[in-house]
Amino acid sequence: MRLLHLAFIVALASGVAAILIYITGVSNLNGTLNISDEEMEALQSLQSGFQKCVRANGLGLQAINGRDYCKVTLQFPSDTIPKWKDPKTGNVEGLSFEFNLCEAVATWEQVRNSTTILTKEFIDALPNGWKDYAWRRINKGILLNNCANKTLCMEKLSLVLPETPPYVPHQFKRCAVIGNSGDLLKTKFGKEIDDYDAVLRENGAPIQNYTEHVGHKSTFRLLNRGSAKALDKVAELYEAGKEVLLVKTTIHDIMNKMIREVPILNRVYLMLGASFGSAAKGTGLKALEFALSVCDTVDMYGFTVDPGYKEWTRYFSESRQGHTPLQGRAYYQMMECLGLIKIHSPMRADPNRVVKWVPSQSTITAARRASEKMLRWVAAGSDDPLASCSIIKKKLQKSQYPSLRKAAVDHQKYVKETTMYPLEHSPGHSQLCTHTSIDLTIYSVGWHF
Repeated sequence: MRLLHLAFIVALASGVAAILIYITGVSNLNGTLNISDEEMEALQSLQSGFQKCVRANGLGLQAINGRDYCKVTLQFPSDTIPKWKDPKTGNVEGLSFEFNLCEAVATWEQVRNSTTILTKEFIDALPNGWKDYAWRRINKGILLNNCANKTLCMEKLSLVLPETPPYVPHQFKRCAVIGNSGDLLKTKFGKEIDDYDAVLRENGAPIQNYTEHVGHKSTFRLLNRGSAKALDKVAELYEAGKEVLLVKTTIHDIMNKMIREVPILNRVYLMLGASFGSAAKGTGLKALEFALSVCDTVDMYGFTVDPGYKEWTRYFSESRQGHTPLQGRAYYQMMECLGLIKIHSPMRADPNRVVKWVPSQSTITAARRASEKMLRWVAAGSDDPLASCSIIKKKLQKSQYPSLRKAAVDHQKYVKETTMYPLEHSPGHSQLCTHTSIDLTIYSVGWHF
């Protein structure tokens, strides 16, 4: 009995200590990081609303608060049967995944103001851009000796390197990202998908013979390394030349030869990328990144997100082993409950489905400011869209975008006609910015590749 009494006292003391540590931590955040009461309330509201959103929309997922307002764990029901194994360890994936809401909010808000297409002005504006960066985007880059022969590097990149961004934030209103999940065969989303302003597909996913399920319209196609090597085959999947092909890896001699000699009629670009920390990986996330950088709203189809799946499948081929479906589903659910995307699937087939408990824009704005401070980003908490510009350079000429919609024009005014690029792997998430009317100035603030 005495032992039980002692155990109770120890447990109570531990609980009180944990609460004190938490309170002290929050107090320190307010003091040392200069987080306002409004911003703290926004983080608290974001986390509590996030829990309710996951419970209401997550089809069995639960959100559990972590050590602070940033950390959250998404927990699958105990009867969920994981199927994916880590190819290195052979271990089956778990049923819970920890994410950082602050990191997600801050990163995605930055993505929405950025361009995600590699351009010549980006490489030119980087200090030693051709030597330290360009050769990394060319297959066999090591053999190019860090672009010691700049002319050769420029020649290899020229076919996929526009002078300035071909697309700007808010260029499209409603966009759909189409994955390759076999779940698409359980639905008939085709007509619904074709109604979007822009549709983005992945890799070698076919359209013909599947239009009832996946639609016919296709604006962009994001390619991984394997699909990029079969560029000629991918270019035949839609009406000749109409799809814009976005390569997420590197340009290589095989691609250059096909573009020139086949020839490939499609426009082909390389993608830049933001840093997502512990986020789910893969082509799907990169596709959403591009869509969120050019669209007002983004809807997601054809991703294995519903519970009860038995194996990872593609709608056009036999079952195969793929990415981590549980981690991916958890991350996409987080994105939906942050108001970034809307998920469509067999169990979420109602096009009029309302995602409940999505945070307001004012909450997201205040939470973004607080999140940047928590993460100690460059220019954390500033309302100036250009504050995170660690590298600023004047453009050679004013960019011309034909007939932009009003939302895109308004955004151009908001950012003072500046083009913002993410500095890949920048620890402070600083950006490279180009502007048409500023003095030629370069600032360097702790970034690296």
